[in-house]
Amino acid sequence: MFVPHQEALRQPLAQDMERRVMAYAQPLMLVEMTMQKGAVGAVHTHPHHQVDYVVAGSVTFTLGTETRVMLAGDSVYIPPETPHGAVALENGTVLLDIFAPMRDDFVS
Repeated sequence: MFVPHQEALRQPLAQDMERRVMAYAQPLMLVEMTMQKGAVGAVHTHPHHQVDYVVAGSVTFTLGTETRVMLAGDSVYIPPETPHGAVALENGTVLLDIFAPMRDDFVS
């Protein structure tokens, strides 16, 4: 499935955050998160495997009990049911989220 960026499903989230659902098919999904400085992706859990890649900007990222600053080019693997969240440290921070299996709740 080809998904031009301009045609991707855009979903405004918490203040100063937007999600774009990119290419997906069971069992895999690619999602782009754009965050402005101070935007909070609250700590949460879900049953999916997830990999996050910082495309631009930086975030303070919490995974379980550990918190680190992640910069452009950094990535993290998030096991299922592991608490995680992020706070953007710069305007225009972009994360790519990869989920397996795909997040049905993002497209229903």
